[in-house]
Amino acid sequence: MTMNTQLVKTLAQIIKSLSEEERILLESELHPQQDWETTKKRILERNQKICQQRGGKPLEPSIDEIFYQMREERSEELMQACFPETVKEEEND
Repeated sequence: MTMNTQLVKTLAQIIKSLSEEERILLESELHPQQDWETTKKRILERNQKICQQRGGKPLEPSIDEIFYQMREERSEELMQACFPETVKEEEND
């Protein structure tokens, strides 16, 4: 694969010419991640609505348990991606 240096230079010029507002928008397009607090708040609000619809009966597992499980799964994925030999050895033990 060859690098298109002229394209990179042109893009750099364009990015440098963007206003602060346009740079923020570009950054959000390049890295579309929401912060965890916003995500958790939205999930808790939806959970509350569902709980009301279920007559006060909460969902299982709790939101904290779901976040914990997601973190564990992501940690495992990262370990496998970064240290595949180590993970395979541990699985064989």
